[in-house]
Amino acid sequence: MPPRTHLVIRPSILYFGTPVVLLTTENADGTCNLAPISSAWALGRHIVLGLGSESHTVRNLAERPELVINVASPDLWEHVERLAPLTGADPVPEAKRPVYRHERDKFTAAGLTPAASDLVRPARVAECALQLEARARALTPGGAGLFVTVECEVLRVHAAERIVVPGTQYIDPAAWSPLIYNFRHYHALAPEIGHGFRSETARTAV
Repeated sequence: MPPRTHLVIRPSILYFGTPVVLLTTENADGTCNLAPISSAWALGRHIVLGLGSESHTVRNLAERPELVINVASPDLWEHVERLAPLTGADPVPEAKRPVYRHERDKFTAAGLTPAASDLVRPARVAECALQLEARARALTPGGAGLFVTVECEVLRVHAAERIVVPGTQYIDPAAWSPLIYNFRHYHALAPEIGHGFRSETARTAV
């Protein structure tokens, strides 16, 4: 195998292929805020989120910790991108003004549909096949004040019937693909090349 050459680089961002989720939180007036993020990962029944410290979502969670983590699929990328330059903050924080604008009704702006949740006040996103009702348990500042890490406990999982293995509690990896944010470009998962030894949904070769 020929030797590989690596370059030392300083990319402006490190979104090296992370899932996109839409967070719904409750505003002070009882309406919903809807925000796309690409820093989310699972630890058992907990989801850890990375948010900008000046985001309206952080303010909402600090005061009202309920939320829904709606996992977007590749067909929703244009809806996600419509949300990207919007903020629920009014007035818009000074650092965000060159890029973002205030939008009160983000569901309408994105062309998405709110659906009532079972255990939390914020709405689910009806178009998302995977929706996690959750509660923020800890908000931790980091990055010299630039971001906040939010630890969330998942309370209930809603999955579209089409992505569930029939008769089980499992998501079918062959039927489900998250929207991936790869250095500010949107991607879907490539075809499966294998499975982990702990997979509970491995398909038997014919």
